[in-house]
Amino acid sequence: MGRGRSEIKRIENPTQRQSTFYKRRDGLFKKARELAVLCDADLLLLLFSASGKLYHFLSPTVPNVKEFVERYEATTHTKVWTDIRQERRAELDKVGSMCDLLEKQLRFMTVDDGEQYTVPSLEVLEHNLEAAMRKVRSEKDRKIGGEITFLQNIIRGRQEERYGLCDKIAHAQTLKDVECGSTSLSNGLDLKLGFN
Repeated sequence: MGRGRSEIKRIENPTQRQSTFYKRRDGLFKKARELAVLCDADLLLLLFSASGKLYHFLSPTVPNVKEFVERYEATTHTKVWTDIRQERRAELDKVGSMCDLLEKQLRFMTVDDGEQYTVPSLEVLEHNLEAAMRKVRSEKDRKIGGEITFLQNIIRGRQEERYGLCDKIAHAQTLKDVECGSTSLSNGLDLKLGFN
């Protein structure tokens, strides 16, 4: 009697799901091994379980995963992973060019006594220094404005706190006056009625 086809859907029972995973994983690795041996195919099989555990199969003809992935990248003209050294080298080149640019700007903004400057080059230097001063002043004004706003918010908070305390004191004083007034009123009433 043959096995019936089962509907392919997620298995709800976790124990049964894990058991099925291990059985099918072993069957998949067996088929991969057979394909690699029978057809002399280079094969890399990566499998992550639901818990994130990695299982892999690499055919005997492939020396290592890195070489296999590099072959894949060359064939498909896509990048699977990037070399960290290349990324760092590119970042260092970018920072180096930025430093060169800043040094050039700094050299341009300083005046050497031994240099002979023309009037137009001095005007350009003056214009650049004025632009830099405007930037510095605007940043300073922005920072000062931020500090002023921060301090105003603190003052506003303290004033609200003070008003709240004053309201509580006034309310307490009113309650005290009402209590004192009712006591004196009852004493006055007692006197008039002759209960003393």
